[in-house]
Amino acid sequence: MRPLGKIVRLQIQPSSLKHGEGELRTYNPESLIAVRELTLTRTGAVAPASDGGLTIDVHNSTHPQTKNGGHNALSFVFTSHYAAMQARFGGHLSIGCAGESILIETEEMISLDQVAQGVVIETGRGSARLGKVIVARPCSPFSRFAIGKAGAATAEVKEALQFLDQGMRGFYCELDGESPATVALGDRVLAL
Repeated sequence: MRPLGKIVRLQIQPSSLKHGEGELRTYNPESLIAVRELTLTRTGAVAPASDGGLTIDVHNSTHPQTKNGGHNALSFVFTSHYAAMQARFGGHLSIGCAGESILIETEEMISLDQVAQGVVIETGRGSARLGKVIVARPCSPFSRFAIGKAGAATAEVKEALQFLDQGMRGFYCELDGESPATVALGDRVLAL
C-alpha cells in the first residue's frame, strides 16, 4: 500500500447542486455541509445531523430524491486537484465545491491508475476499503460554474470539461464489504 495523504474535509450533500433544465441548468454548492465524521455504507454516505438524527447524502440510494446512478454512491478527490482547478479557473472554486464526500490532502496529482485498485482509509476503529474506483466525469453545469459564466460559449465549456476530466474533479467509488465504516478528519488514506 502507498500512502496518499490524510482526510482534511468530509461533507454531505443533502440535495442536488444542479438546478434548472437543459442549457439553463446551473450549479450551486451552497447546500454542502462540512462534517467531522462520515459514515460510509454500501448505499452511500450519512452524517450526524444537528437535530440528533442523520443527514443522508443525495447520492445515497436510500435518499428520497437520490442522484445515485449505480456507480456514484461515494466520491473522493485531492487538495492538489483543487490547486490545479483554482490555478486554471480562479479562487471561486473553493475547497469542497465539487461536491465530493472525502477530500484528501496531498501535493501530488493523482491519476485513476494510482487508485484504480481501491483505497484504504485507516480509521480509529479499523480500516475502510473503497473499491470500484472510476473517474467522476464533470458535467456542463459544474464546468460553467468553474468558468464563472452561466452563458459560457460551447467551446469554453468543452475545454473546461476536458480539463476537469480524467480524475481532476475526483473519483467515484463504493464501500467494499457490508459493514458500515465511520471515517473522520485526520484519517490516513492509502492506495492499494
